[in-house]
Amino acid sequence: MLNQTPGPDPSVHKRRLKNELRKARERAAKTQRDVALAMDWSSSKLIRIETGAVNISTNDLRALLNLYEMPPDRIIGLVELARAAREVPRWNIYRDVASPAFIAFLGYESSAKIVRSFEPLLVPGLLQTEEYARAVIGVAEADNPQRIDALVDLRVQRQEILTRQPSTAQFHFILDEAAIRRRVGGPDVMRRQLLQLREVAEYPNVTVRVVPFAAGMYPRLQVPYVLLEFPDDEDEDMLFLEHPFGQVSLIREDSPQWDSSGPAYHLGIFWQLEQIARKEEFAPMLDGALSVLDRAPSNRSA
Repeated sequence: MLNQTPGPDPSVHKRRLKNELRKARERAAKTQRDVALAMDWSSSKLIRIETGAVNISTNDLRALLNLYEMPPDRIIGLVELARAAREVPRWNIYRDVASPAFIAFLGYESSAKIVRSFEPLLVPGLLQTEEYARAVIGVAEADNPQRIDALVDLRVQRQEILTRQPSTAQFHFILDEAAIRRRVGGPDVMRRQLLQLREVAEYPNVTVRVVPFAAGMYPRLQVPYVLLEFPDDEDEDMLFLEHPFGQVSLIREDSPQWDSSGPAYHLGIFWQLEQIARKEEFAPMLDGALSVLDRAPSNRSA
């Protein structure tokens, strides 16, 4: 059954609100100290509000926006935005097994209009079969086997964004050839994973490319990352650096354009990799990986 497109995740509303509040203060030509004194707040409270570390009550928000001399209709809109930001994220049911950073990432990912993912070692989480995901998560959670079922379920549920209707988001995946050659879970599991890759690559909103071994070394080879672009132009692009097992370790959304750790730099690298990993070469490379598996004994561990 195809999924219906939901509204933006509360994490998107929260990020937009904190950006709007910072811009409003700057337009009002007030420092954080000025505002804290006028509102009878500690400076740390305003800092936490502007960074999104805490929510702001609607009463405090109205008082703050009046201090900034914001028009009444704009105040109404931002109050509604604050209410939406306080809603419980869908992914919060996994808070016992997923970090707050990863839950936030899932909210941003499900709200993006363009998702660009680079993975040098493993098939990306959005493209994994349940068997493949269980093999990967089983290694990551060897010391916590009670978490495995929930994390596998989370990974499968996350994949619904690929097929929801109407299909408003675009997904671009670049894998290193190592990701389709490494036998995760054994030949049978890997064969089914590669067949699923072939199927998903046929979706109208999905492209899958593979950088061949012959390309040699290239920038950011060892760093998996996800770039997100949003429907609203006011929402800046986001970069997530991701561990192979799915944990998000860093979020950068305010780097200078050419900062080697910023979104713009990674986007430029992604475009370069698209020239190396030609779309028409994906199917032949996948066939080559499958032919090797077809010669391998079944049910043998990687």
